[in-house]
Amino acid sequence: MQHPGGAPLPSPHQPGGAGAWAEPQARSIPSGPQRPPAPVAPPPPPQGAPTGPPPPQGAPTGPPPPPQGAPAGWTGNHRAPRPETTGHIQLPTGNPVALPTPPPGTATPDAAHAAVAVLLIGPAGAGKTSVARHWADIRRVPTAHISLDDVREWVRSGFADPQQGWNDHSEAQYRLARRTCGFAARNFLANGISCILDDAVFPDRPVVGLGGWKRHVGPGLLPVVLLPGLEIVLERNAQRSGNRRLTDEEVARIHGRMAGWYSSGLPIIDNSQHDVATTARMLDEVVARSLASPPAW
Repeated sequence: MQHPGGAPLPSPHQPGGAGAWAEPQARSIPSGPQRPPAPVAPPPPPQGAPTGPPPPQGAPTGPPPPPQGAPAGWTGNHRAPRPETTGHIQLPTGNPVALPTPPPGTATPDAAHAAVAVLLIGPAGAGKTSVARHWADIRRVPTAHISLDDVREWVRSGFADPQQGWNDHSEAQYRLARRTCGFAARNFLANGISCILDDAVFPDRPVVGLGGWKRHVGPGLLPVVLLPGLEIVLERNAQRSGNRRLTDEEVARIHGRMAGWYSSGLPIIDNSQHDVATTARMLDEVVARSLASPPAW
């Protein structure tokens, strides 16, 4: 059958088809006079390619040199590389964070302007999250608040709620959240942003609690204990909701274990009679003293 456009294209599954890598089969040449093939025009040059005759041998290539007195970065008709619009983010190294260095001519770092990392310790209902958030809000330098409970609750499906029983899964998720918070703290500090973390760290588990934070963040971490009275803690816990609200028995047990911080040498703030703003100002004073004389921990 004669096709108006010539012979049909071969099937992809036959030799010479689009999907075959075999040599094309030989085609018979019909007899009789043949029309000479039409000349094939050369492909157009790519967009932006130079036109005209090639430069003579030995001629310089590339953009012309900048004229005398031209500003730095001058490239003639060619645009200079544009800087990244997202900004440079310096990632933290694996080294632990040290205490901030004092400015030249002074003996201690400026507590109001230094990039510091504070760990706010306390039982459930002590007001750690509220105080930490407010302290980060009123700082005169960029400051981030990193809540361990918030990071733990990033896990949605498979969240190991300690209220349903403490087990290997809940312990593993706590450890993972602490490492994540520690990396975030180093990341913020490496970019000149202070941070405050909050966690219910127990003094009778120094390796897992305070020692773990020291490994994750570094010796420059400043721990401060927030420890109001038991009645205040019970009252504040009763106002909480969701999985952050504990039973009175659990709150009392945690509060009793926290009493061990009194013999630790760490600074302790009793905010039983203070509101959030007053407690945040007291925290500022404690951080200033800790920078001047770091606690041994």
